[in-house]
Amino acid sequence: MALIDLSKREVHCKIVYCGPGRCGKTTNLLNVYESMAEKDRGKMLTIDTKGDRTLFFDLLPLNLGAIRDFNIRIQLYTVPGQVMYAATRKLVLKGVDGLVFVADPLRVRRESNIESLRDLRQHLLEYGLKIEDIPMVIQYNKRDLAEGPTPTLTIEELESDLNSDLKVKTFLASAVEGKGVFETLREISKLTVRYVANKHLLTNLK
Repeated sequence: MALIDLSKREVHCKIVYCGPGRCGKTTNLLNVYESMAEKDRGKMLTIDTKGDRTLFFDLLPLNLGAIRDFNIRIQLYTVPGQVMYAATRKLVLKGVDGLVFVADPLRVRRESNIESLRDLRQHLLEYGLKIEDIPMVIQYNKRDLAEGPTPTLTIEELESDLNSDLKVKTFLASAVEGKGVFETLREISKLTVRYVANKHLLTNLK
């Protein structure tokens, strides 16, 4: 749930990047962070997890204008994708307002994508949330590998595996090249701010 700070007149929205291990979640956030001016970004917090080469989570506030005199700030988080960190993923998902599911197109990672989405659904249910009720987009990352020698899944296969029921907006991306990163962020930010404003801010401040 969004945090409303009445003293600062701010609303903090929490967006979490999910997906299997090494799918590019952290690369997405690093690309956004490094592309922004210092005045427009907050401090990035990282925790190294033993045995995991990726970051534990990232925190990145973004200013997005105002609603009813409240400034909107977006906090971006990643969660570790490896199976062993399920408890950590659940903890980071607490209070989530928006989701980006980053899918790995490598054919050998097909089951990991499916398992990760199933895991996400379950964690949300344990918080009393349905995945269909939360703003969400899916990013098909690593499109730079599609023309290479490594076998990759087609967009049709990814859609069948991950989006046949959800039917959310999807983005093609190459996070290492910065392609599709801001398009993904722009859409989920827009959806999340609208969701938070309608469900929390406008309702609670009438």
